[in-house]
Amino acid sequence: MSNDAHQVSRRAAAYDPIAQAYATENATSLLNEYYNRPAIRQLLGDVAGKRILDAGCGSGPTLVEGGATAVDIDGSRALLDIARDRVGHDTELRVTDLAEPLPFEDATFDDVDCSLALHYLEDWQLPLTEMRRVLKPGGRAIISVEHPFAIWFAAEHEGKETNYFETRERRETDMAGHAADITFWDRSLSTMLQSFLNAGFHIIHVDEPGPAPEAQQQFPDFFQNEDSPDRDDPRFLAFLFVVLQA
Repeated sequence: MSNDAHQVSRRAAAYDPIAQAYATENATSLLNEYYNRPAIRQLLGDVAGKRILDAGCGSGPTLVEGGATAVDIDGSRALLDIARDRVGHDTELRVTDLAEPLPFEDATFDDVDCSLALHYLEDWQLPLTEMRRVLKPGGRAIISVEHPFAIWFAAEHEGKETNYFETRERRETDMAGHAADITFWDRSLSTMLQSFLNAGFHIIHVDEPGPAPEAQQQFPDFFQNEDSPDRDDPRFLAFLFVVLQA
């Protein structure tokens, strides 16, 4: 196996050892269940009758219901096994690394949902170009990524010297309370937006939404903490949501 192939394989399977713990945490967490997923579903809108690619679905595919025909892909077989238990056997699930060409024909999907997956990749050119290729003309890619400002502010708060404008590697050795070896690639907002444009997309919507309404009842300590954002506005800086059109 070449070094490049080894890197792809290692990254794609990085969540396998912690899949169950990660899935359990995400199923009830503020950031995933009450913030990211509701925002993605709202941006997708009415999906009835559409064919949608859930790129990087993890253990919790977004389109469990709603009338869409969903194809769910992820690099972790262990996470997909958990997803299978959740969605049943009618949904197509495939082990697929987003750093490789997608195994689909041109103009196959009405929309692509890529939720919190791109930030594992150093190079966005291939995955974004592939998403555009498999979209029908006028189709959308709904993207969520870790907000570049939140990542940079967190590093500054921890006393780490980082160049905001540089695409830089970040390693996490603890995930969901378990030892892990997860690599993230952080980049500036302008780098992100230019990557979308370079892939041939039109940027039609950018959002920094608030959490689901029930989040404040589920996580009162967070929303009443004096260090949290202004309580008259429940929004907080975590993820960035972008809608692209092919």
